Amino acid sequence: MTNKNRGILLVLSGPSGVGKGTVCAALRKMGTELVYSVSATTRQPREGEVNGVNYFFKTREEFSGMIESDDLLEYAEYCGNFYGTPREFVEETLASGQDIILEIEVQGALKVKNKFPEGVFIFLLPPSLDELQSRIVTRGTETEDVIRSRMSIARDELRLMEHYDYAIVNDQVEAACHRIQAILTAERYRKERMANTIKHWIEEVQ
Repeated sequence: MTNKNRGILLVLSGPSGVGKGTVCAALRKMGTELVYSVSATTRQPREGEVNGVNYFFKTREEFSGMIESDDLLEYAEYCGNFYGTPREFVEETLASGQDIILEIEVQGALKVKNKFPEGVFIFLLPPSLDELQSRIVTRGTETEDVIRSRMSIARDELRLMEHYDYAIVNDQVEAACHRIQAILTAERYRKERMANTIKHWIEEVQ
């Protein structure tokens, strides 16, 4: 017995460098039934990233136009760049009964929660702050000043974990994926989500 009247909005966020993108990519390979929302950003593509797949890479002028047209569900500035979630794709996916996952920064996740409190919000944690810094350094894409800025922001973001529904540690990618899959399975069968299905059954026998 499943309820596909409306999809589940799953929001995954956490400090920069915690492995959000890596976990989402692994979930996709594992065949998890989730539609992946592609964010828009003004930052430059990293090596191997593809426009429209990893992000929609926008100029600042293009991004400003999306804000003015209310085409973004949320947006935030992070370390000098803007990130945002295109609104229409998310709303259409949920209405079709498909589950969708947003991989976004903490600022954006809290804005989404104000508009979609029925969503499922997961905070991804590193094994430790030392490990988080090591992961950022290993990227080799940030200067020392940017690394210090990211670590300072990460400490502030950890204090916001209380606004989330779940918190999981990304110690091993596969294990983190299994934890997210377990959360999604449980959420699909919450009585609140099954209510419309049961209502239709009752109406059919009257």
